[in-house]
Amino acid sequence: MKYCLLHLGCQMNMSDSERIRSVVEAMGYERTESEEEADLLGIVACSVRQKAIDKVYSKISKWNDWKQERSLVTFVSGCILPTDKEKFLTRFDMLFTIQELPDFPNMLRQYGIATPLSAGALDASVLGHDEPDYQQHSDAGAERAADQLAASLGITTDPDKLTEADTPAGTGAATALAEVIPPDSADPKKGYWKVKPSYQSKFDAYIPIQNGCDKFCSFCAVPYTRGREVSRPSAEILAEVRDLVEHDYKSITLLGQNVNSYGLDRNGDEMDFPQLMREVGEIGRETGKEFWVYFTSPHPRDMTEELLEVIAEYPVLANQIHLPIQSGDDKVLIKMHRQHNAERYRQVVANVRRILPEATLFTDIIVGFTGETEEQFQNTRKAIEEYRYNMAFIAMYSPRPGAASSRWADDIDQDEKKRRLHELTEVLQQVSREHNNAMIGRTVRLLVDREDRKDGYLSGRTEGKLIVRFPVPDGIQPDHLIGSFVDVTITAAANLSMEGELIASREPAGSRQAVEV
Repeated sequence: MKYCLLHLGCQMNMSDSERIRSVVEAMGYERTESEEEADLLGIVACSVRQKAIDKVYSKISKWNDWKQERSLVTFVSGCILPTDKEKFLTRFDMLFTIQELPDFPNMLRQYGIATPLSAGALDASVLGHDEPDYQQHSDAGAERAADQLAASLGITTDPDKLTEADTPAGTGAATALAEVIPPDSADPKKGYWKVKPSYQSKFDAYIPIQNGCDKFCSFCAVPYTRGREVSRPSAEILAEVRDLVEHDYKSITLLGQNVNSYGLDRNGDEMDFPQLMREVGEIGRETGKEFWVYFTSPHPRDMTEELLEVIAEYPVLANQIHLPIQSGDDKVLIKMHRQHNAERYRQVVANVRRILPEATLFTDIIVGFTGETEEQFQNTRKAIEEYRYNMAFIAMYSPRPGAASSRWADDIDQDEKKRRLHELTEVLQQVSREHNNAMIGRTVRLLVDREDRKDGYLSGRTEGKLIVRFPVPDGIQPDHLIGSFVDVTITAAANLSMEGELIASREPAGSRQAVEV
């Protein structure tokens, strides 16, 4: 039996999907990218953007049509607003929050689903009796079926009779799930973090350190989809970092809706974010391995000089700062309830430039927010020109149910929003190209992450997450370089990327390169 899982939205949703995959695969399902092949279909949804929600409705409509022709089960999780949740409950077979993930196997069982680790995965000849109607299974019936499967494979399900020989991975449903879902994962707020993720890359990983947000920006649905801030225990975070480093991961990103308020919800019982980053840096110092650690997203109000100084101290803490501005106008920022103004943001950027002079700067921007005048929009344009962003994720405003701004008039015409988005994009491309032109002739360190769309080329990212493509030299297999660090000399520049020539392919355990981006 096979499953297909789609994830929409941000990196946090992608990280959640890696934990969902672990649980589903521990139940015996085989992953497929084809929805048509799958017996179990799921979506990690995102209510933050209407486009993503529209895609959910489109998918479930198609999947429910398929039920007329074949048996399949659907589920949805992720960031879901209450209004969307009510509608999803009538369309999907199951809905669960990420906090409820450890209980997902029980939900399937109670729904009457035979997983591949129940007798339904085997034909009648294996069990020696007719295949039962699994849609009619009670809990007790499902448990008996699992016991019968275990018996047919020579596996004991009696905990008092288990021996070391019974405990390796894959020796039964209970064992497989126990390895993914520890017994102490029942905490409704943070137990799901104990679920072992099924990383989708062998060199690039995301680690959630926090869930929810207390900022309540007026345009944002996150406090209503994920709740208030909850910090993950630092011991778990550091253990996951260390494990990834030991398995030679090269890029690690710490995730949260507001990472630099990490620990503040624990009333002094947990370290704060600069302390957490210092401990991560020490892992790099102790192991001597080369890897880059990123974090997203911070809030300008909570970005301290102490954090920047910690980043400067440890080579593994990457010289890249993602600092959402959303708007360059004070009145719009007040309406957005951003809790910072243009001057505060300017001070933070000045600290970044002083303490981390080689750091790249990324941001998030919303155009066409309720009541945004042309003058206010132009202040955002000026901000891009002043701060010289290397990358900006620019979005047209769309109201989300539940967020405070959804009660206000969405009074900027859609065509005007598009015009403003295109204007900012042009400014961004201009300042980015000027930076990239200045890089020509310099040698940079890259983490190669994929084959480029340009035939015969590979693509990688600098420590500052800038894209560089380079031709694969004769005699080198492209697959041998993906997931590795290489040195490239920049030979050409484009708006948001660069091109170079490979000069080295090495994995030193030494310190930060003399020249970096």
